[in-house]
Amino acid sequence: MPLAPGDDAPTVTARNQDGEDVTPAFEEPTVLYFYPKDDTPGCTIEANQFQHEYETYREAGVDVYGVSTDDVDSHRSFCDSAGLEFDLLADPTAEIAEAFGVELRDGKTARTTFLLVDGEVEAVYEGVDPDGHARDLLLDALEDGVVTLPD
Repeated sequence: MPLAPGDDAPTVTARNQDGEDVTPAFEEPTVLYFYPKDDTPGCTIEANQFQHEYETYREAGVDVYGVSTDDVDSHRSFCDSAGLEFDLLADPTAEIAEAFGVELRDGKTARTTFLLVDGEVEAVYEGVDPDGHARDLLLDALEDGVVTLPD
């Protein structure tokens, strides 16, 4: 069962697509989305749409990270082919997935997204449709006043 709203966000460190260790600071608003596999149709749609909305997320002060059990090389290739500007975190041992309570199916993470604010889980989205999820999540956060855009 995934972490629930109000739960503390665990501290995690993983390598990004460039092989650099990344420890996201969940004090600032952060989207951490888990997806099954690089370069698959649904995951590509979801990543492309997060990239399409990335500038607006950044204007609202929101960091975006994708996480899957793929390795650094796979993430590098996926970022290059999709033109992604945000970090993909490699979780080949599913340590991050376990810390967040994300279900594994055949060794792949179930599609689950967390909105984290002030070190806590603000919202959890499970079994999302990758098409439109990035925009819907952003609109929810704006409507709920979790994040705001500058005037």
